[in-house]
Parts: sequence; structure tokens; C-alpha cells
Amino acid sequence: MHRYRTHTCGALRPSDVDATVRLSGWCHRVRDHGGVLFIDLRDHYGLTQCVVDADTPAFKAAEAVRSEWVIRIDGQVRRRPAGTENPELPTGAVELSITDLEVLGAAAELPMPVFGDHDYPEETRLKYRFLDLRREKLHANIMRRGAIIDSLRRRMREGGFFEFQTPILTASSPEGARDFLVPSRLHPGKFYALPQAPQQFKQLTMIAGFDRYFQIAPCFRDEDARADRSPGEFYQLDIEMSFVTQEDVFQAVEPVLRGVFAEFADGRRVSERFTRIPYAEAMLRYGVDKPDLRNPLVIADVTDAFAREGVTFNAFKTLIGAGGVVRAVPAPGAGAQPRSFFDKLNDWARGEGAPGLGYIVFEEEGGALTGRGPIAKFVPPEVQAAIAAAAGVGAGDAVFFAAGPEAKAAALAGKARIRIGDDLNLSDKDQYAFCWITDFPMYEWNEDEKRIDFSHNPFSMPNFDHEAFLDLDPADHDTILGIKAFQYDIVCNGIELSSGAIRNHRPAVMEKAFGLAGYPREALEEKFGGMLNALRMGAPPHGGIAPGVDRIVMLLCNEPNIREVVLFPMNQRAEDLMMGAPSDVTPKQLRELHIRLNLPQKPA
Repeated sequence: MHRYRTHTCGALRPSDVDATVRLSGWCHRVRDHGGVLFIDLRDHYGLTQCVVDADTPAFKAAEAVRSEWVIRIDGQVRRRPAGTENPELPTGAVELSITDLEVLGAAAELPMPVFGDHDYPEETRLKYRFLDLRREKLHANIMRRGAIIDSLRRRMREGGFFEFQTPILTASSPEGARDFLVPSRLHPGKFYALPQAPQQFKQLTMIAGFDRYFQIAPCFRDEDARADRSPGEFYQLDIEMSFVTQEDVFQAVEPVLRGVFAEFADGRRVSERFTRIPYAEAMLRYGVDKPDLRNPLVIADVTDAFAREGVTFNAFKTLIGAGGVVRAVPAPGAGAQPRSFFDKLNDWARGEGAPGLGYIVFEEEGGALTGRGPIAKFVPPEVQAAIAAAAGVGAGDAVFFAAGPEAKAAALAGKARIRIGDDLNLSDKDQYAFCWITDFPMYEWNEDEKRIDFSHNPFSMPNFDHEAFLDLDPADHDTILGIKAFQYDIVCNGIELSSGAIRNHRPAVMEKAFGLAGYPREALEEKFGGMLNALRMGAPPHGGIAPGVDRIVMLLCNEPNIREVVLFPMNQRAEDLMMGAPSDVTPKQLRELHIRLNLPQKPA
């Protein structure tokens, strides 16, 4: 017989009755039923109920056992007595009658129990993550994560992609988020950086002549934590392709994500098609560039309606005169809601920094649509009808308004759209709704510095005739600000999974693109000389994308916080409470690295 086990704790079935077996695992729960002890024994594979009577030799050893002790049990498999079966357990038809028990690893008093689904402070859960990971839900999430990554890899290989590994120690990037730096012992005063993403390396892989690259890539960024972003490190499905258009990237990526989500959806529907939404349309219709399409509400622009003669609602008139806009958020069926519904939304809007959330409730009166509410009396009937038509509402519905500078009005309307959809139970949560956001602006106006600046990824190919682009006058701000880029995002259920782009592979076009944003050629050479040099040696048209693995798993595990799907996450202050990182190092280590600390002064 094997030293520790003949079976796992999830293996025994009625076909094993009368067999003598050996199990090893953790004591999930110990129950004393007066002369009979029940030990639920758990390992990675499942749980088996084990029983020992008071008159058996193993009883004394079993009495000493406590929760989370690691033990070995020998015994005979028998059927559970009629009426005591547990259909929710794969092993629930049988139990193990204990004949011998050995303690393999006693456990000290636990800071948090493993049995049960009680919530515990995050600090405790992270400090004792190894205990937290024994709990059923989190253990299942991590196993699901591994299965999802296996599925991604398999689907990428089936799509003709080959997996590469790019360097972890690299050069610091002058763009993007803050780097994690690693001092060099052999080169005093110089530093490596951990890669924020394998962006340059995957492009260089295409320039080197490899056609389809992918990698489950670790990425490192010294940035603050959010619910959907880990501090420090994360993983992405990094993809790059040669000789492709934007459409080719879409056609390669969609089947992979659709297939993985369908495989792990647990009955939820998955988009048959990924809706294509230009950036400007997304900002207008949804108030955000990562729209949650489970929510059917669509925002309308009603600026012109409120600008008409006869409208006397001066709060909106004044904003419009100053260049602002008014956005309308429909609320189907809200006319039946009590006054408190509208008051709560007003209070919520004030909490978002807005003066409130104006509204009109529409009713039918004498065969005509008429409005009521705080601002209805300031809006003539014909304008009310135009607003209702623009928002797509009718009798029994309401419309809420967000007004102000375009960016602020769009943001408030976008948040109100989600809030109203949830409050009215309009959002269909039982699905994964995907979309592509396309046609991002290449440039934006930097109001603080009064100049043209890049809007998003500066290395994207402009969606503009290349020869005309090279001839652009830097003073022609209107034309420059109207240029779109071959840049795109994948969004699922309001969460951005990834950004991607067709890369700018033409050095002259890249130099011009940076020049229009105020970067002289010398600065470009200094910061990105290595990439430019490679592009000058014959670069194919190429593009790619990098969906976030952690966010994919978070969605498929239906978890609101990314730390629930990461094996050993840091806390929100980028601390590893279990291992004590970041930690002090010895003076000897600092001397070897030629580093002298200059710490901030502690307040007196």
C-alpha cells in the first residue's frame, strides 16, 4: 500500500464498497455524535466522510484531531446508512470506516477557519493566503483560472500562433505607467526595468520574420490598485500578427474569446458577434468608451432642443451658451416610480459632483404626450415631444438630463445610464456582451500646455492617407485633431479587456506623428532609437492586441474583485502581507549594488 494514499478524497464510489483504502488530507470538519466521531477529510480533489466508533483502536487518536490537521486514514469503504447520503458530494453515497489514523501535520490555532463561507477582513485573508486558498470557492477560482489559460493557449495554437517568451529584464520605457526598476550590480548606477508589456519585443519578433506570436505574458506596472487591476503585476494574452489589417486582427481574436467564454460561461449567453462601435459614438450613446451593452439604454444628445426659442430653463441655456451640451438618459417605465426614486437619483448625482439630475416624466393626455416634473414647465410641448422622440420614450417613461462641458456631461450621463438601468432592472445580467471600440482619435488638445498631444497609443498607425499625413502643417490643428488611429479596444460587460492597434511600421510616418505632437526628431531617436532602427531595416505591416487574463478570469468566475482570481495577490498598497514584501535589504546588498538610500524625513 502507498505510504500516504491509495485514493484521493474525491475518488471513492459505491463500486469501492468493502475495499480497504488509505486517504490523506486535511480535517475539514470534526463532528462528535456521542461515541461516534465523523471526520470530513479534504484534499485537492474532494471530500470524504470518515467515521470511527468509540470502541475501535483508532478512536483515541481521532479524538485528538482538530480542524486543518493533516492526517492519514486507513479504513474500509461502506455505504452510508439509508437517508444519510449526500447527493451534493461525488463521494456522498459512501463513507470510510476508520481502522487506523496517523497525524502527518498538526495545525496551530487558526487565525481564520477554512470551513464555511464567512467573510473575513482582507488583511487577514492576504496574510494567511495559504489558508484562504484552502477554502472551496477561492480554490475553485484558481483551478478555473488554470483551465481558462489552458483553453486560451490551445485556441491560439489552433489559430496558427506560436508561443514565445520575451525578456523580463529590459530597458526602462519613457512612456506609459511607472516602471519597476532593478539595479545592476555589474553596471553601477544603471538599472533594468521589468516590462510594462512586451510591446517592443513582440513588434521586434514580427520584424524578425515570425508571423504569429502569442504569450501569456507577465507585465509589471508601478500603479495603484483598483477592483479590476492588480498593483504591481498582471498577466495578458499578448498577440501580434504580420501582414494584417485591423479586420484580420478582429477575425483572429473573436473566435478565441468567444470560444473561451462559451466554454466557461456556466449557462450565460455569449455574444454571437462583437458589436463595432466608433469611439465618438460610444461617448455619445453610452457616455464612456467601455460600454456595458447588457444595459439597453442609449443616451441621446438634446442640446439643440434646449437651445430652441421658447425654452426658458436658463440653467441649461447658460451652459449651452458657454459651449456645453445636454444629454438625455431614457428611463422606460419610470413614470410608475414613486417620488423617492427621483429624489434618490438626484442625491446620487450630487454625490457625483453634479448639481442634480433634472428629469421630465411623460404622460398621455388627450391623445397627446405631455411632460411633468421640475423642469417640464420651462419646456414648450413641441420641444418636449422632440426630446421624447430623440430619447425614444413614450407615455409612462421618463428622461433624465446631464448638462455641462461635453466631457463632464458625457461622464455623468454614462454613470446615470448604468444606475438607472440597474434601479429599473433593465440590464440583462445573464450574458457576456462584447464589443469593439474603434476609431480612437490619434490626437487631443492639451489645454494645460496649449498644444497637440497624443490621445492614446503614440505608436498606432494613423487612419489617414500616408502621403497627405507627411505633408500636414503642424499649425492645422483642426485637421490634426480630426485624425483617427487604427486603434481598438475589446470591452465585455463594461470592462475593458484590452487595447490594441495596427502599428506604425513606417519610420517617416512615425517621425511625422511625433513631430505633430511636438517631439523633435532628436528626442524620438533618443527615446525610441532601437525600435526606429529596426523599422528602418524592413518592417512588415503588423498589429496586435493583449486581452487581460486576470480580467477574463474575473468575469468568468463572476467575481467583482480581481484579487479573488489571483493566486497570491498584493493588497491595495502593493504589499505582500504574507511574505513581507516590499522589505528592507542589508547594507551589504546595497553596497554590492552601489546604492545609498535617501529616505524621506519622517514627520516629527
